[in-house]
Amino acid sequence: MLDKTFHPGEVEARLYAQWENSGAFRAGSKPGVPGFAIVIPPPNVTGSLHIGHALNNTLQDALARFERMRGKNVLWQPGTDHAGIATQLVVERELAKRQMSRVKMGREKFLEEVWRWKEESGGTIVRQLRRLGASCDWSRERFTMDEGLSRAVVKVFVALHKQDLIYKDKRLVNWDPRLQTAVSDLEVENIEVKGKLWTIRYPIEGAEGQFIAVATTRPETMLGDVAVAVHPGDERYASLVGKRAILPLTNRPIPIIADEYSDPEKGTGAVKITPAHDFNDFDVGKRHGLAPLNILTKEAALNDSVPEPYRGLDRFEARKRIIADLEALGLIEKTEDIVHAVPHDEKTKTVVLEPYLTEQWYLNVTPLAAKAVQAVEEGRTRFVPEHWANVYYNWMRNIQPWCISRQLWWGHQIPVWYGPDGKIFAEETEREARAAAVKHYGREVALTRDEDVLDTWFSSALWPFSTMGWPDKTPELARYYPTSVLVTGFDIIFFWVARMMMMGIYFMGDVPFRDVFIHTRVLDEKGQKMSKTKGNVVDPLDIIDEYGADALRFALAIAAGQGRDIRLGINRVETCRNFGTKLWNAARFCEMNECVRKREFEPSTVTLTVNKWIVAETARAVSEVTAALEAYRFNEAAGAAYHFVWDVFCDWYVEFIKPVLNGNDEAAKMETRDAAAWVLDRILQLLHPFMPFITEELWARMAEHAVPRRSMLMLSPWPDLSALPQDENARGEMNWLIDLISGVRSVRAEMNVPPSARLTLLLKDAGRETSARLTRHRDVALTLARLSSARVAAEIPQGSAQFVIGEAVAALPLGDVIDFAKERARLEKELKKSEDEIARFDAKLGNPGFVAKAPEEVIEEQKEKRAEAEAISARLREALKRLSA
Repeated sequence: MLDKTFHPGEVEARLYAQWENSGAFRAGSKPGVPGFAIVIPPPNVTGSLHIGHALNNTLQDALARFERMRGKNVLWQPGTDHAGIATQLVVERELAKRQMSRVKMGREKFLEEVWRWKEESGGTIVRQLRRLGASCDWSRERFTMDEGLSRAVVKVFVALHKQDLIYKDKRLVNWDPRLQTAVSDLEVENIEVKGKLWTIRYPIEGAEGQFIAVATTRPETMLGDVAVAVHPGDERYASLVGKRAILPLTNRPIPIIADEYSDPEKGTGAVKITPAHDFNDFDVGKRHGLAPLNILTKEAALNDSVPEPYRGLDRFEARKRIIADLEALGLIEKTEDIVHAVPHDEKTKTVVLEPYLTEQWYLNVTPLAAKAVQAVEEGRTRFVPEHWANVYYNWMRNIQPWCISRQLWWGHQIPVWYGPDGKIFAEETEREARAAAVKHYGREVALTRDEDVLDTWFSSALWPFSTMGWPDKTPELARYYPTSVLVTGFDIIFFWVARMMMMGIYFMGDVPFRDVFIHTRVLDEKGQKMSKTKGNVVDPLDIIDEYGADALRFALAIAAGQGRDIRLGINRVETCRNFGTKLWNAARFCEMNECVRKREFEPSTVTLTVNKWIVAETARAVSEVTAALEAYRFNEAAGAAYHFVWDVFCDWYVEFIKPVLNGNDEAAKMETRDAAAWVLDRILQLLHPFMPFITEELWARMAEHAVPRRSMLMLSPWPDLSALPQDENARGEMNWLIDLISGVRSVRAEMNVPPSARLTLLLKDAGRETSARLTRHRDVALTLARLSSARVAAEIPQGSAQFVIGEAVAALPLGDVIDFAKERARLEKELKKSEDEIARFDAKLGNPGFVAKAPEEVIEEQKEKRAEAEAISARLREALKRLSA
């Protein structure tokens, strides 16, 4: 016997262990059937489950469970990413608590410490994914630095280097002075901060009292200036082009050049050119043959290329000293308070990055990108929604060389060794490097290994094929590559999706996935981005503890519309928890009324109209959910299941069959019990991809008094009801009854009819079939619509509320129940209030100033509220129309 309520905390761990221990998650258990593969976006080994992970993995799991039930050989490949910078930071912080440091320990000991931390603390997010219900094949779990993946990384690097696609170059990079490593352009977050803009006067050489003024937010970098640039069309400075300015504090002359980079409309129209410390200036310097002058150390202190008083000063301390000295010389023209974007490392949010001139390893991705673009253009990989392909194209067609080296210790050490003269040997092993060196030098020589490691995203780019055993030719690669779909967020299209496309095509000869489904962000219920500072972060584990994993999963899925950010608040989760309760109660109703599953039940043979109708509606729901999941329209799939379960099965079918189950017709009772049990099974199957725990529990419990199940729910076949008759006569009749009862209920609600009042229903102009329907379903209508009587009538008395149903007019005499004048006044007052509210929204949304300044989520919220007000007005107008009739 089912408990009164479902307690997710008591069943989730048990059911998950049952699934995993049974081997239900394992790929390859169904030889000879089509494969379906997804590779998980590997979360950082340092991470814990956040709401974005919960969304991403809910959608992946829904697909995996759906396709598994459809009989496919499903591989959902799990694993974690070594997360170079993030992991090194975590371990260094742990060491600092013990008064230890990475530098003092040395590389080998430090790496031992990181591996120890990984084994002890690195599995947190994997355990949390299990709590969510993720049905990954954990027997195949991979780590981007495990032996197999490391072998793949080395092989790829060496191959690309031998093909001259990987090379060393001295260029500007974003430099993290704290970790002393290069950081990817994609990992830079520009954060707006309060700062100052100083306008500094540079004396003109040989022209006493004449200056050219430049503005800067980073005056310490002026000591690395090599020119001043003005626009070639700026007549103010035409006479100065070709002359030289004297760089203050250094007395070094620098040329005044003409370059279109300078904007005459911005600031003074003249800009300082510091190629070693500004990306735009680096390009200007290359155009004019200006050698960059690096003035910073790796720690972001000033080096020996600057005047002696500033050497060794931290960049920010140097800024203060330089400004003070310039003011003393009278060379500060003005100082302005500004708010400007300053580059920070997206992980730490605290380190101000510096453009820094340094030698790094680069991958020339241009030829790889061309093939990856072609693959999408030809439809070999499809983006869903398709507009994300434009974002992909734009970045790929303007792609720059990829800086793949990082000055860290944790990561894949670059497989390069240097000879005594700096000769590079890129080989897969040190033994092969030594052999190559002997061949080159004709003798044994000492080799030194490159100390840098590869960018974390380098190994991640190989994920779809390295996790399946490449470079070996494995059965997994033959069966599952290319994978079926990648489910990921829009924020890593560049980081990851594009790079997997390039590497997959280059090394495997085919795209890594057929479809790329891009989901959006999870915002709070007001449409605001979640952040700790705002205090609006929704912790998925807290939600699972309180409401269960199913409620969270269904809340995310039903909100996951394509191209729309998801608004998630506790109210939505509570609604989905209540939906689970509704399902549980419906199952209890079936159990109490002996609705027991029978294998021999054939739904196409039912005879009662209500059962013909529910069979047809079940087939329709299965078709809708299936089509939506196939198209990655998760919100439509979840919405169709929700509507069928709550609105059709629970609210109508259960109510319609109560008189049958309580009646004396044994044949009708038996058919109805069989039909209800059959529909409930189909409901559990439809909901399983979204709500695996409650459905699996009901699947098992509802079989306690029936024929034993042939399998767990997650391995049961997905329903295919396409062959069932779509009985339009039964659907038409039952939908007519629903419309009739709903119409009466609407009138009662809109007219403030007391719940205890029993009304008379009159049908005017009813045809023969409508009259017959009323006769057949009168008892149900009287009960569910709270009517005292229902009959066909030739005339409608005064003071009746009316609505149209088919060819007939339904009337409810209300003269003795409500005060018509008072009710009309109330409705008109509420309508006026609603229309005034619509006018306020229209004024706000029609204000160009508001639209230009308001955040997108605020505008969307205003539009939604306006739509709600419009719906209220429409209902009120309809109520007045009924009242007037």
